[in-house]
Amino acid sequence: MRKVHWNKLARYDYYQNIDYLLHEWSEKDAQEFIDEVDEIEFILIQGKVEFQDTAVCDVKRCVICKQITLFY
Repeated sequence: MRKVHWNKLARYDYYQNIDYLLHEWSEKDAQEFIDEVDEIEFILIQGKVEFQDTAVCDVKRCVICKQITLFY
């Protein structure tokens, strides 16, 4: 089992996305975003899936939604 560690910038960006969704969209949209990120985090912890490679060595990416990509 893997451990997921969020750096300060990633955590700040995550909360900024939630704030944006709450102000510009709805609480339901914000909750769906949170649930999607939680699901991806769970998948990463389980270590059963590897997402798309990037040009940076050992960095992969997972699209959360059209506007937001998670890099790990």
